Amino acid sequence: MNRVRTAVLPAAGLGTRFLPATKSVPKELLPLLDRPVIDYIVAEAVEAGIERIVLITSRGKDALADFFDRSPSLEAHLRSAGKLALLERVLEVCSRTEVVTIRQQQTLGLGHAVGCAQAAVGGEPFAVMLGDEVIFNESPALGHLLAVHQTMPPSHAVVALMEVAQEQTGRYGICAGEWLDETRMQVAAMVEKPRPEEAPSRQAIVGRYVLPPDIFDVLAQTPPGAGGEIQLTDALAVLAGQGRVIGTRFPGIRHDTGHVLGMLRAAMFAAATRPDLQNEFAAVLAEVTALYGSGD
Repeated sequence: MNRVRTAVLPAAGLGTRFLPATKSVPKELLPLLDRPVIDYIVAEAVEAGIERIVLITSRGKDALADFFDRSPSLEAHLRSAGKLALLERVLEVCSRTEVVTIRQQQTLGLGHAVGCAQAAVGGEPFAVMLGDEVIFNESPALGHLLAVHQTMPPSHAVVALMEVAQEQTGRYGICAGEWLDETRMQVAAMVEKPRPEEAPSRQAIVGRYVLPPDIFDVLAQTPPGAGGEIQLTDALAVLAGQGRVIGTRFPGIRHDTGHVLGMLRAAMFAAATRPDLQNEFAAVLAEVTALYGSGD
């Protein structure tokens, strides 16, 4: 079977770059305009045809599960107040897909977090979507990866690629290989967060993956790597050595909402393209530019 039905969303991190806000609110629930970041990612998954979300959480993040659950008292209040449009939006969050929550007992890296999902995923290919990377596009970026995966054996992996500046390569897993066409690379090697002068290319893996089920066996044998953590990139490098990884460029604009300026940038793009906000946002932006645009 090559059909991908499940997406794993690792969301166990502490979100220290947003403290003190994340002292009590998971970073994935921080608002991007009037929706939590994670809601954009789940919506992308559903639009791409995903039927089930596996959330990897940690202690203190029960609010993530609550967000995707029903709230009878809130629903009753909105109904009695006649706020039916808002009620519909609240109900949509709960009804769009099945959400399973698994707690990661120790935060030992992305590879370890993905490994926690093995029992829930079973023996099928599955997607991984990072919880702080939002991609705006008319069609879902994950859907592009799934379409590429459909052309390959189910034992292959697909990773999303984005070209980054040389000085930024140390922030990502970096791929090297041969381009098959304008958008697809046969990945031959990859390295997690290399020094810029040692990076094999500028093609960075960003937060969308489609993985075969035997990645769990590889992860179980993967020793700690960069930062002393079990890195998903290190496990994927094993598959790349077997000729089983394709990297692909994807449609849309990717935003890293895991830091303050990234969140601000994403909010500006979202406001500029939303019909009910774009005109007033343009006026606010013009006002800010007039006051502070010179940098004085």
